[in-house]
Amino acid sequence: MKISTCLFGLLFLLISCQDAMVKKPDNLIDEAKMIDIIYDLALIEGIKSQDYLAGQSIKSNEYVYKKYKIDSTQFAKSTQYYASDVPKYKQMYTEVGKRIDDKKAKIDTLISKKGKQLLLKNKEASKLETAK
Repeated sequence: MKISTCLFGLLFLLISCQDAMVKKPDNLIDEAKMIDIIYDLALIEGIKSQDYLAGQSIKSNEYVYKKYKIDSTQFAKSTQYYASDVPKYKQMYTEVGKRIDDKKAKIDTLISKKGKQLLLKNKEASKLETAK
């Protein structure tokens, strides 16, 4: 009795742990486009979290659907398909993270350059004022 219960439990675990890949939808969004969509959604959500008023006016999903000429069903089915392959989905999000980090580094560089220019301008202006 105990052996049959253990075998049944083991069989159940083996069956339940199989990879059940989601069927590929007919209108699957290609991987590169899906990464672009996830990136845009991440940026929009970042804006929303930083500026409450701007966040209220941005309808992120509607904007993305219009920009990429997709609909909510196509997006949901494509997301479900890619999410069923966890390593692939993780790789996609890693790519999005790299893009965000690259963009942040570029913006930080621009801000730093602008800040240095302002400091130089202020120093020159104060030199002119003291010379008068």
